[in-house]
Amino acid sequence: MQTARELKFEQPSFFKRLKGMLGVDFYRLFHTPLLYIFLCIAALIPALVSMGAMNGEGETAGMFTNAWQIIAANNPLYVISDIGEYANMNMVFIFGGIMISIFIGHDYKSGYVKQLFTTHAKKQDYMISKTLLGAFSMTCMCGTYLIGGIISAAFTGLPFTINAGSLICAILGKMIMSLGWASLYTFINIIFRAKFGISIALCFVLGTGIPVIGAAAVIGNTPALNIFLYGSSVYACLSANFASVIICLVYSIAWAVIYNVLGTLILNHRDCY
Repeated sequence: MQTARELKFEQPSFFKRLKGMLGVDFYRLFHTPLLYIFLCIAALIPALVSMGAMNGEGETAGMFTNAWQIIAANNPLYVISDIGEYANMNMVFIFGGIMISIFIGHDYKSGYVKQLFTTHAKKQDYMISKTLLGAFSMTCMCGTYLIGGIISAAFTGLPFTINAGSLICAILGKMIMSLGWASLYTFINIIFRAKFGISIALCFVLGTGIPVIGAAAVIGNTPALNIFLYGSSVYACLSANFASVIICLVYSIAWAVIYNVLGTLILNHRDCY
């Protein structure tokens, strides 16, 4: 008869469990067309934005004054007064949310979740794995968006002059925010797992930052809105510095922890199937 100590020894550790689940999730991610489709979409977004910014003579119609504005806004802007202020890498977070919704929705539709939770009791591992998967995917989408943005901006005739340090901080800040956004989208899809349409709609609305933009219209363009994911993401702009990156990191990790804890509680106390 096994002792309690032997039974405890046989139980896989948290890192071993998470490694196994991540291995399965990433295998599925790389062996389905979903990731590659959204990477292509992210790369094409700057081209579509550039085309929209052109007038009939092939010149920019005033939407941008610098080629890098297709990557980030000049300053932290919570109230959008011009579409050009929003047309930047932040759009990746919208499409990233849709991708996560499709991925998790397939888990439930295919019965994978039922099979998983029958043999794998740790719901927190599922939340963490999906959050890290989503963060990785959105970070990669930021990368393809950057490549597409550089190529598209080369055809606009706008100057590429920029403070290199601020540009790097802006890009890093947006990539770091992928963790927070992925945790939010995972949480939303756990709540509305049986209602795919609602999940997609909420991911779109929150990804566009409509609630924060509405709040900013009332209380003003204040850094206090950085506490929200959209606010912190906007803070990663072309005037960013190392402190901006730290703000993005702190809030992204904080919200990731909050949403993972809440999502785990829901999975533990509600029917997951």
